[in-house]
Amino acid sequence: MHIYDYSFLKDTIPVNIVSLTDVIADLKSREEFRKLQYSETFEILRKKAIIESVKGSNAIEGIVTTDDRIRDIVSGAIPITHDEMEISGYKDALNIIHSSYENLDLTEDLICLLHRTIEEETNRLEAGRYKKTNNFIMEYGPDGSRRVRFKPVSAKKVQENMEQLILAYYEARQDSEIPALMLIPCFILDFLCIHPFLDGNGRVSRLLTVLMLYLSGYDIVRYISYEGQINKYKAGYYEALQISSESWHDNKNDYVPFIINFMQILYRCHKDLDESFTDISLKKAKKSERVENILLGAIVPISKQEIMEKVPDVSIKTVELVLGKMLKENKIKKIGTYKDARYTRNDRYI
Repeated sequence: MHIYDYSFLKDTIPVNIVSLTDVIADLKSREEFRKLQYSETFEILRKKAIIESVKGSNAIEGIVTTDDRIRDIVSGAIPITHDEMEISGYKDALNIIHSSYENLDLTEDLICLLHRTIEEETNRLEAGRYKKTNNFIMEYGPDGSRRVRFKPVSAKKVQENMEQLILAYYEARQDSEIPALMLIPCFILDFLCIHPFLDGNGRVSRLLTVLMLYLSGYDIVRYISYEGQINKYKAGYYEALQISSESWHDNKNDYVPFIINFMQILYRCHKDLDESFTDISLKKAKKSERVENILLGAIVPISKQEIMEKVPDVSIKTVELVLGKMLKENKIKKIGTYKDARYTRNDRYI
């Protein structure tokens, strides 16, 4: 049986991953400051994120309908087709997490509840129950040929492996030397390698990722769709998953590629939040005010070219005047020189 042990996270993680973790933590703290000032904007983003999450997570599995129908289903419309029932089930499961995460914990019962919620209307015999027969993760060639990409844990060993997985997670999260963010992708990889259900494992894994981010103090998933980001970059996601699952049964797999992919997706969520926030909150501002607010609101250093892309109707002269004025007033800092120069908010001024 695979040995579930996350103690390696204390001392064998590359420095670049640790650095990215620090960057994400810093972005999170900046978002907290912004949320206090712009609650209405974040409410708009929250409603948008739910729709994108429901759409993205199901689209990864080939479960689709029109954008209008997804909006209707999220708003409470009765699903009609098989795909719409699956989409509605995911919406209900996601709502459980968003509305009750403070009272939830990662348990087998909760995992089965989430699975039952997404599958109950389309697969009642299997909904919320571990698989009774073995399954394989297949790969299909352009000529229609099949090959087994990965053999998950056998049906008769699922219960034991799930118990060990949960216990290992509880032990690791109590260890202050193990970064909470890095624990999430390791757990998700192991869950996917167990593949405890006949169907719906991918969707449950994404629901668990959302929950674990909440439990780790990261509510970015409330305002930006993590599932939508996976769908957008799913080729890289599945490549990292495949690499990190190699030799998993022999306890020789490397979690690092999947950890890196997870961190990259999370970073993109923060970047997307910054861009979405700018689009919504600055529409009515004057040109100079829009440039200034972009600089003060950016959660990552931004270049002059990126500023101009956000405000295409503002002249380069106006952008340069605002940059000069804000640098003189110490509202922003300049990083680099000439074409490589980027600008970031001066937190001492704030």
